[in-house]
This record gives sequence, C-alpha cells and structure tokens, in this order.
Amino acid sequence: MAVIYKDRDADLSALMGKTIAVLGYGSQGRHQALNMKDSGLNVVIGLRKGSKSWEKAVEDGFRVFEVPEASKISDFVIVLIPDVQQPKIYKEEIEPYLTKGKILGFSHGFNIHFGLIKPPADVDVIMVAPKSPGVRVREEYLKGYGVPALVAVQQDATGHAWEEVLAWAKAIGSTRPGVIKTTFKEEAETDIFGEQCVLVGGLMELIKKGFEVLTENGYQPELAYFEVLNEAKLIMDLIYQGGMEGMLRGVSDTAKYGGLVYGPKVIDEEVKAKMRLVLDNIVRGNFAKEWMGDPEESNRRLRAMMEEVSKHPIEKTGKEVRRLMGMEK
Repeated sequence: MAVIYKDRDADLSALMGKTIAVLGYGSQGRHQALNMKDSGLNVVIGLRKGSKSWEKAVEDGFRVFEVPEASKISDFVIVLIPDVQQPKIYKEEIEPYLTKGKILGFSHGFNIHFGLIKPPADVDVIMVAPKSPGVRVREEYLKGYGVPALVAVQQDATGHAWEEVLAWAKAIGSTRPGVIKTTFKEEAETDIFGEQCVLVGGLMELIKKGFEVLTENGYQPELAYFEVLNEAKLIMDLIYQGGMEGMLRGVSDTAKYGGLVYGPKVIDEEVKAKMRLVLDNIVRGNFAKEWMGDPEESNRRLRAMMEEVSKHPIEKTGKEVRRLMGMEK
C-alpha cells in the first residue's frame, strides 16, 4: 500500500530561515521557485553567466547568482537543470560548496540513482518530483491546489531529511492533493520506462503507424490525422478524468467492442515482451550509459532524430489542419 502524505503531514518551518538556491530557471525551475517564494521561503536562483533566463528571474523578483555563488550561499541546493548537464556542473560548481549539513535536492532521480552524481555522506539528499510539467505546478498552486508529486530521501545525514522533503513539497503545493513516498531508484526507472514505452515513444509510434496504415491504403491524410492524433487527446482526457472504465462509458458501444476485441491483438504479448526488454535495459544502467556516456554525441543524435520527426507526413498534415482550424498560425 502506497504511503501518501498530505498538507497536515508537512510543516514549512523545516525550511524557514534557510536560503534555498534553485539552479536552473526552465519549466520546473521557474515555477517551483515562484511557488516557494509565494509560500514564504527565501529563494535565490543560480544560472550560468549570460543565461537568457537571468533577466526573467530578476523580473520575477529573485536575486540571481552564478551557480557556484548560489551553491555557496545557500543551505539547500535544488538542481533543476537538464539531466545531461548535471554531472559536469555538479562536479565543478556545486560539490565544492556542499558543506556538512546542507541539503541537495532533485526533481528526478536519474543522476543519483545511476551513480553519475555522488554526494558527500554528510549532506541530505532528497527529491520532490511533481507529476506534471512545471507550468501546471504553477497554475494549480495559484488556484489554491497543486499537482501530485513523488517524494524520496536518498540520504538522511541530519536526521531531518523527511521533514525537509515534505516542507519542499508543501511549498510548491503538492501536499494539497498528496505526495507518494518512493525511492530515487523507483522514480527514475518507472519515469524512464513510461517515457520510452508509453507516454512519448510508445504513443508517438502508435499514432505514426496508424496514420501510415490509413494513408497508405488511400484514405485522406486529414481524416487520418483526426482519427489517430486529434482524437487521442479527447480519449486521454476521458481516461484522465475517470480511468479506462470511465473512458469506455464515454464512447460508443461500437468503439467499446472494437477497442476491447482488437486493441489486444495490436498491443499484444509480443509488445509486452519488448517492453520488458526496455525495462531491463533501463534497470541495468545501459540506457544511462547510452544517453550520458558522450553527451555531445547523444545531443547530435537527438537533433537528427528530431529532424526526422519533423519530416513525417503527419507533421505536415497536422500543421495544415491546425492552421485551417485556427489552432495554429
């Protein structure tokens, strides 16, 4: 049974009086920092010299420092820069300033779990991983609510790490709906698996293959786009609101029957077996080595794959359909 913590379980006093440095001012960095500031915590921002985000952070009311200085003056360092950049920046600009009793925070367990960042034994290492993009973290906070999150403690050097992680979660609004206790290992491995097999890789490939089958058999690309991509959002909204059973109640009986009979024939046990191989690749650390072993080569390969996606016929069709529908200029 999952352990879930709510607002009543968390106390902001665990972080009151501490200086919190948020390193990075992207989606998670900006919105978590704003929420923490609005919750009454003392937050500064750490950025590279010349960063395009520097001026924005200043406009938002923060004191901004270069990463080494932010790490030095803070009691709690939250690392919200891209995964691939973290190990080098950590080694050169954060680690030298991690003195005894400080707190090191992450919103993804990747670099800690796979051993790419190895903190000293005398600091707390904690994680709050909101289960949504950063912009939603801010939107829900401003509504007086929040987004659920995963929380974990990798290292409790001070004996106060759980108090600290729950205070962080409360400060960004996540204890309002609730946060689930996990580990860096569980969060990292399940997050990567979900991205590769279902939410990003799996969903994209399912949509692309469906589009290709329809258009290769003579159906209009615009109709194929609506059937396999546009309506996917409508179905996911129903699943989000009421689970798979709730979605099934919201579609026609023809859709129910056809989906329940033929869905398992497409996404079958062979696909599940391939998913197991992907998970094994993650757990063994092979994906981490592939992605992080040579960051420059990984980013080159990523750019090439992104270019290929942009050339797929469904992208051209989608841009035209969205333009005609007034959804995109």
